[in-house]
Amino acid sequence: MSSTTQRSSGASPAGGEKTTGKVIAIAVVAAVGGFLFGFDSSVVNGAVDALAAQFSIGALLKGFTVSCALLGAAVGAWFAGPLADKFGRTRVMVIAAVIFAVSAVGSGLAFAVWDLILWRAVGGVGIGAASVIAPAYIAEVSPAAIRGRLGSLQQFAITVGILSALVSNALLAGAADGASEDFWLGLPAWRWMFLVGVIPAVVWAGLALAVPESPRFLVAKGRQEEAGRVLASIQGLKDRGLVKRRIAEIAKHLAAEREPSLRDLKGPRLGLKPIVWVGILLSVFQQAVGINVIFYYSTSLWSSVGFDEQQSGLFSVITAITNVLVTLIAIALVDKVGRRPMLLAGSLGMTVSLGAMALAFTQGTANGQDLTLPAPWGPVALVAANLFIVSFGITWGPVVWVLLGEMFPGRIRAAALSVAAAAQWIANFVISTTFPPLAEVGLPLAYGLYTVLALLSFFFVLKAVPETKGRELEDMDDLRVERRERARA
Repeated sequence: MSSTTQRSSGASPAGGEKTTGKVIAIAVVAAVGGFLFGFDSSVVNGAVDALAAQFSIGALLKGFTVSCALLGAAVGAWFAGPLADKFGRTRVMVIAAVIFAVSAVGSGLAFAVWDLILWRAVGGVGIGAASVIAPAYIAEVSPAAIRGRLGSLQQFAITVGILSALVSNALLAGAADGASEDFWLGLPAWRWMFLVGVIPAVVWAGLALAVPESPRFLVAKGRQEEAGRVLASIQGLKDRGLVKRRIAEIAKHLAAEREPSLRDLKGPRLGLKPIVWVGILLSVFQQAVGINVIFYYSTSLWSSVGFDEQQSGLFSVITAITNVLVTLIAIALVDKVGRRPMLLAGSLGMTVSLGAMALAFTQGTANGQDLTLPAPWGPVALVAANLFIVSFGITWGPVVWVLLGEMFPGRIRAAALSVAAAAQWIANFVISTTFPPLAEVGLPLAYGLYTVLALLSFFFVLKAVPETKGRELEDMDDLRVERRERARA
């Protein structure tokens, strides 16, 4: 799913590219996939204790029920790139939306834990496909000067999806006087938490049918005239000669590329190209710091340290709101500050805040569900958790998605992005599944581990991650690009 953008010079009399309202609207539509991604992966937060009681499951199976969607996401991410290259970006968006809708209905009507796991995994396939197709499509249609900001819309939409899921859960649980209590049509509120996911899925499918196909895909399929019209429309190109040159440029790059294949990723570092390992490790570190533990288990977490159910739900919503707001800051900064400085600052902020959480939990009087934090350690843990969200939300949350959409050379971008996204979901699965057993041993152990991994992420970025700010997608050429930049500096 290789991407292309053009050199950005702003609006010009010659018809040069400019930021149009249409390209922003198209990017927003693609990012709705991120909304579903955030909603579907986090909706289980408010339902986890109720469904655990409904199906009488223990800590390990509860963790798997929460995280099984992430295995499906790895599958969806793996296949989304090749499918989008064959059938088109917008068609894959529609397919992903349909998968979301089917999963929402199946999860809401599940009659046994294995049935719920099955439908959660099906929804995960949609999550994985959205995680690949949305950033790649946005990168392909965006002018280079604002590619980082538009690419960050994916993470912003994820945060809004997370917030919407938590607010929806809180409203449903409040209306029913508890997630386990019966609500509409005699179904308990936790089932409706899943069922409402049908609404955004249908909206995304409709919007995806209304946006144009990527110019790059159209050129690849021999539809140059249509590609020219789309390119001129979304990037405000009025000079027909310039449009033809841009289309010829895309065709030239496509002619130089082979059909995307995993064989293209082979290299000297443990069988893969260095840049592919950078993408994989970026994805792994993004999840290894435990960010989704907050969003999947926060209601249970705050209940376990002494807050009541209503307070815990409120704290989860506050955390999600914080995540949305700081992502807006990231969108404003990413094309000005650059990717590497933001990641480095985020790693340090996460290390300090996670360390504070681990320290706070050492002050508890017991472990697991009986843990109680004496004053002032409860508020300290809550503040530290929100500082962690701030550190992640401004940096690692959006910046990793921006980098994955733009850092790979065009000839391997489809395959490399699919592998990196699949690695992200596998890492998310491992972290999410292991949290309940780790928490039973002790929350200080869990958050101490995340602290160490956050610190390691700093040194990884310092050593291996290239800066892509301001570069055209066709200029990405493994880590040699970064070395040349450093040599010139």
